[in-house]
Amino acid sequence: MAMNGYEKAAIFLSSVGEDVAAQILKDLDSQDIGKISSYMTKSIKKDNNKLESVLNEIMDKVKDGEINIGGEDYVKKILTKGLGGDDAEKILEMVSKASPLESLKWVNPKTLSNFLVSEHPQTIALILCLLEYEQAAEVMSALPEHIRGDVAMRVASTERIPESALEEIEAVLKGQLDMGKGRLEKSFQGTKVIAEILNHCERSTEQSILEKIEGHNETLAESIRELMLVFDDLEKIDDRGIQLILKELSSEDLSLALKTASDDLKKKIFKNMSQRAVQILKEEMETRGPVKVTDVEAAQQNIVRVARKLDEEGKIVIAGRGGEELIV
Repeated sequence: MAMNGYEKAAIFLSSVGEDVAAQILKDLDSQDIGKISSYMTKSIKKDNNKLESVLNEIMDKVKDGEINIGGEDYVKKILTKGLGGDDAEKILEMVSKASPLESLKWVNPKTLSNFLVSEHPQTIALILCLLEYEQAAEVMSALPEHIRGDVAMRVASTERIPESALEEIEAVLKGQLDMGKGRLEKSFQGTKVIAEILNHCERSTEQSILEKIEGHNETLAESIRELMLVFDDLEKIDDRGIQLILKELSSEDLSLALKTASDDLKKKIFKNMSQRAVQILKEEMETRGPVKVTDVEAAQQNIVRVARKLDEEGKIVIAGRGGEELIV
């Protein structure tokens, strides 16, 4: 089986000595440190072929000599030197307790999608529910297009993963990905999970999946769309976009919606209105008095629908969707 980048890094760091390894680890982020440490704590047996393969990628000549690879004590020493005692203990504790399902977050999304493609769509859906949204989006994007819609619908329909299903998934993962063991039943709001996953997908992937879901269940597709953009996300829209949204809103919806809005979002809205309009809006909010939470939520959802429509038409851009950032 081909080595992934984290296994290669573990073998290399285990061969360069504690001081050098500690300095290298010090400059990595915590996620990468955790993934590399996971491999290093497995007490990998000496394998000169693997070592030579790794060193050939970063140097022209492989040095001879005994290589001390792996071991929890060794990892603890270099983590302590590079990060300090407390952080080292936290990472080792995290690694030691990692179940197959928890360890999935350390697997390259492309590698994971290649493994999952031969599994039943229901198994894929359950595993996606257990991943971080950004990683799940990358895995979803890498899946063959003809199964994405089916998998997405199954994610959206997931409310609970029984312990028996988790055990079955872990057994598969342990055999295929060489991981440990975990347990416990998990509950999910499937529509929210798939909405967050699609929020992190590229727009073309997102739209393709939603169209397939809509072809099978229009109500479900609409429920997912409503969760993909929430009222607080308006703060991520640029001033021109806010102005376009305001043109299509009633003063009643706006005054109701802003009742529970954050101060930053209120400032964003007010900034893109005339002073006279802001004054009138504030007076309307003050004189309205107590309002029902359901009325506020309904008004916010109306505004979200307007924003989503303009977004789909390409008239506004919401920063951060699909992993993209705005260029000013």
